[in-house]
Amino acid sequence: MATSCKWEGANVMLVAKQVADLVTYGRLGLAGLLLWLGLTQGAAAMPQACWLMVAAWTADSLDGPLARRSRVRYQSWIGDHDLWVDMAVSAGLLLYMAASGYVDLPAAAIYLLAWTLAFWRWGVPKALGELFQAPIYAWFIVLAIRHEPQAGLWLVGWILAAIVITWPKFPKETVPEFLADAREAWHRYQSPDDAR
Repeated sequence: MATSCKWEGANVMLVAKQVADLVTYGRLGLAGLLLWLGLTQGAAAMPQACWLMVAAWTADSLDGPLARRSRVRYQSWIGDHDLWVDMAVSAGLLLYMAASGYVDLPAAAIYLLAWTLAFWRWGVPKALGELFQAPIYAWFIVLAIRHEPQAGLWLVGWILAAIVITWPKFPKETVPEFLADAREAWHRYQSPDDAR
């Protein structure tokens, strides 16, 4: 009986990891949906784009904790590429802004090309992936507040709520972890052994 209970529990926890993977795949789908909104509805879809970003950020905050709840540990491709999914969402958002006329298409293309070359040269450490995303999100929030103030304030409210809910993780873990990753990446790329 105890063994079957443990096995049932393991199955429930395994489902939690599978749900986390599905949530991450869903975020990947949102990247394509953002581009589609830009191509089909343009600037008029700014409120929908804001809500898609709230959904993407919420899903991103849930998939990791869900995966960590699993008592049965296993690696999945999508779980191992979570940062790539984050970057795909931000790239989808940039392409939404370009397709909607909020960002000049040549500027978006140069931004994406420059980062593609940086990633090709140095790989994709977490800090560099986060630096790729930050200006896109910041500019989108500025645009949203300017063009759709109510939806833009929801974005700001979501970010503030996330910081408050996870406090003190942001100042004690998130920021120091980012700075440590950035320092490590900087030292690795400055190393004379870096022959690439």
